[in-house]
Amino acid sequence: MNSACAKPAPRLWLVRHARPLVAPGICYGRLDMQADAQATADAAQALHLALPADCLLVHSPLRRCRQLARALQALRPGLASAADSRLLEMDFGEWEGQPWDALDRSAIDAWAADLAGHAPGRGESLATMLRRVDEALQQASRGSAGDGAARDTVWITHAGVARCAQWLMREGSALPQAAQWTLPAPDFGGWLVLDLPLPR
Repeated sequence: MNSACAKPAPRLWLVRHARPLVAPGICYGRLDMQADAQATADAAQALHLALPADCLLVHSPLRRCRQLARALQALRPGLASAADSRLLEMDFGEWEGQPWDALDRSAIDAWAADLAGHAPGRGESLATMLRRVDEALQQASRGSAGDGAARDTVWITHAGVARCAQWLMREGSALPQAAQWTLPAPDFGGWLVLDLPLPR
């Protein structure tokens, strides 16, 4: 096939919500709160200018992600979106809403000693989170347009999901140790763009 005629591979846009309205130093994953309105509007404008004309938009159900999805749709009226619970941030269970420095140090150490298997605050383990993000990633790789078109997929999501997606693309089903969990996450309102892997 003539490479000049080949269609570009679809990409995954890992977009992080704008800065949430939460006090510094608070543990939050599933904790639901608004994001800063002006920061959300600014992020939507930048994303609108960067995205291709035709893309698929999926977002975490949490308010801070819904806000950005709706702000983007206001700039692109024909752009549909769908909420997907697989794009939720990690569930920190009993730790949610607590100051990090008030948490039991031994509980944090137990999590660090078994990053993949331990559920912080009796919430969700990283292994469980990786499985659900992998399901969403495989669906994105197969494409959900229904017409066979190779479209970019946009996830409006969280730092933890962005790290999970990168890990899965790089390491597959291997579970990480704490020292390996150094993958970058987008800044608030920012994004990373990765080539979607071939479906398994």
